Amino acid sequence: MSVEQFPQTMPALRASDRDRDEMLVRLHKAFAEGRLSEAELDERIDLVLAARTHGELGAVAADLPREGGKAVPECPGPAGRFQVAYKSSVTRAGRWRPPERFTTVVYKGTGLLDLRAAELHGPVTTLRVLAYKSSVEVIVPPGVRVEAEGVGVSAEVHGVPPADAPVVHVRGYAYKGTIEAKDRIRRC
Repeated sequence: MSVEQFPQTMPALRASDRDRDEMLVRLHKAFAEGRLSEAELDERIDLVLAARTHGELGAVAADLPREGGKAVPECPGPAGRFQVAYKSSVTRAGRWRPPERFTTVVYKGTGLLDLRAAELHGPVTTLRVLAYKSSVEVIVPPGVRVEAEGVGVSAEVHGVPPADAPVVHVRGYAYKGTIEAKDRIRRC
C-alpha cells in the first residue's frame, strides 16, 4: 500500500459496544430526571444503536449535561419520575417541581413526599406509590384537593379547597404498610 491510498483526513473514531451501552445509560438517566420524554428516549435509543462513530454518539446527547456536570437551573426544573428505597428511607422535600406523574416505591422502609414547597405546574399531579411492608407519607400544602385511591391508602386533609384548586391524585398499594396523604406532618 502506498501513502496515496489513504485519505488525507483522519477517519472518525469508531464507537464500541461499550461506548453505545454507556450512552444508553446516560439517556435513561436523562429520562428519569425528566429531561427527555418517552418518545425522545425511544428516538435517541434508535440513533445510539445505529451510531458507528463517537461523533454520531455525541450528537445524540449534545443537548444534555455531561456526566458529573451539574446544570443548576435558576428555578427548579422538573424532578425525576421515580424514587426508590430498598430497606432504607427516601425523602423528597423542599423546593422542587414534581412531574405530572411521579412514582415512589418503598420496600421495607419509609418514604416522605413533602409537596408544601413544591411547584405544582399542572392542574393534576398523580403520585403512584407502592409501599411493601413500609410507610409513606405525602404532605400537601393547604388549599390543594387530594384524591386518594388504592389499597392501604388514606387521606386526612383539613379545610375546603377552592373549586379551581390543584389536584394531587394519590394512587397506591400498601402491602403490610400504609400510605397517608395529609396536610400536616405527624409530630412525635
